[in-house]
Amino acid sequence: MTALPEDLRSSAIKTPNVPAAVVCPDQDSILLAVKAAQEMSIIEPTLVGNKDLIHQTAKKINIDIKNLKIIETNNELESASTACQLANENKVKIIIKGNLHTDILMRFYLKKEFNLLEGKRLSHIWHMTAPHLNKPLFITDGALNVLPRVEIKLQILKNAVQFYNKLNTNKPKVAILSGTEDPIESMPSSMEAKRVMELALEEQINAIIHGPLAFDNAVSKDAAKIKKIKNEVAGDADIILVPNLETGNSLSKMMVYFMDACAAGIVVGGKIPAVIPSRADSKNSKLASIMAAVVASQN
Repeated sequence: MTALPEDLRSSAIKTPNVPAAVVCPDQDSILLAVKAAQEMSIIEPTLVGNKDLIHQTAKKINIDIKNLKIIETNNELESASTACQLANENKVKIIIKGNLHTDILMRFYLKKEFNLLEGKRLSHIWHMTAPHLNKPLFITDGALNVLPRVEIKLQILKNAVQFYNKLNTNKPKVAILSGTEDPIESMPSSMEAKRVMELALEEQINAIIHGPLAFDNAVSKDAAKIKKIKNEVAGDADIILVPNLETGNSLSKMMVYFMDACAAGIVVGGKIPAVIPSRADSKNSKLASIMAAVVASQN
């Protein structure tokens, strides 16, 4: 079983019993993760969904939920709407997706009537840990923004730096990913990476930023040395800003399935963080994501 990230655990327990809405928790791994988070005293969950299905799931996996609050709803749409209304009323500080499609939950999160947007761009961040990595690797955005333009990438970068700073005191090193370390017009992502770096420097974002960088040059000091790439980020990136959703999604899943990585993913940039795991994610991945959301909810 993939180990839980210690940096997330130690930071999450500093803010006990954060109120959280769990939308349609009638699935084994999400209910196990929520129960584990409650037993760690990092969240106080409210289960929103079909009460019979929730109890059937709890019975099947042999966990006691009699002390958990349940709000009965009739369908996925009502469940998502109810959770977002709880957030609107400041009754919860985290939303956790269970057994429903991400599109449904995010559609309600984005509705103006719930006032969950705060003028910033929503983005998704993966916090990745693996047995042979010497530190967590943050990957963004691999789940929400499909093909962001330069200005949106800058906001995604800002969101990632802000989350990183909740876990660390050092200035993060950000690699803006492409397929090359040189800006070339035939590879648009390399030109965009250069422009994002320029804008970030202009805005004096509190991070060490370089782009474009290919992945090997971003994470391997040996690769950077062989290619004679000399900058503070090369070979030592903390945050990888990917050019598009497909790249970030594939990179994170390759780390999970080939490197036994633990992937903790959250949506940030709104009033409260949201956890939108894949239904195929493990219990530990979902628990780590809840920990990340608790950290992100801290002022």
